[in-house]
Amino acid sequence: MRTRQIGDVEVSAVGLGAMNLSLEDRPDEARAIATIHAAIDAGVTLIDTADSYHLAGHDEVGHNERLIAKALASHSSGSDVLVASKGGHTRPDLNPGPYIWPVNGRPEHIKAACEGSLQRLGVEAIGLYFLHRTDQDVPYEDSVGAIRDLLDAGKIRMAGVSNASTAQIALAHTILEGRLAAVENQYSPTFRSSGPELELCHSMGIAFLPWGPMRGVSRSDAGTPVHDRFARVGQAHGVSPQQVVLAWMLATSPIVIPIPGSTRPETARDSAAAVDLTLTDSERAELDTA
Repeated sequence: MRTRQIGDVEVSAVGLGAMNLSLEDRPDEARAIATIHAAIDAGVTLIDTADSYHLAGHDEVGHNERLIAKALASHSSGSDVLVASKGGHTRPDLNPGPYIWPVNGRPEHIKAACEGSLQRLGVEAIGLYFLHRTDQDVPYEDSVGAIRDLLDAGKIRMAGVSNASTAQIALAHTILEGRLAAVENQYSPTFRSSGPELELCHSMGIAFLPWGPMRGVSRSDAGTPVHDRFARVGQAHGVSPQQVVLAWMLATSPIVIPIPGSTRPETARDSAAAVDLTLTDSERAELDTA
């Protein structure tokens, strides 16, 4: 497995986004743990989670964190994995829908959320901790200030912001006194609006973790221009279009570390194999077309 840097920590160039292992239509626990183990066996050393990754309207906050802790404890290389978690989203009973998550960026909530994550993950300090999303009712300085306080207190080892604009990234870097280690934003073949944020992270030497990287190349997207471009390149190399997506992202910048989701061991292994795929200049130019 090729590696990249988050702060001073070396991680696999492709991580694992564990969200779908705990949301609606999730696999049973045995398959979920087998998926995490398959990723680790394939060389993955970065797993992304959050305290809000659980069924909507259920009293199981932190389901995904507990699942990851169990999977890591039962794997011989589990201690080598950097776990990135997040605080700032909730999924209470009053949710109007399964994918509408209220935001809570109050400093007291962020700090309490981190304490809960520490307990569920069974660690003294979380390797990487993100502010999950901007709360429009709370000054950004206050929310990120809570992350800074957690960093200063040794509750987290590295700090990040998620779903952030270029202005927010610059502000967070200042509030964190130059210690912003990573940014996690949505980025995929059909969602490239975070391009400016990716470019800023590149210029600042900050890791950029694209979430939802496969949007536009799922089975339901077959027949669309974007899906078909990635599928054609995949056929030329004898690999899946999903591998092509990840290789395309990796070629964008050395600070990019995609975190594709998987709910089956075979897809976790397929994603990890993308680090070995090298695209030609002409293929990259074709795929760069929006």
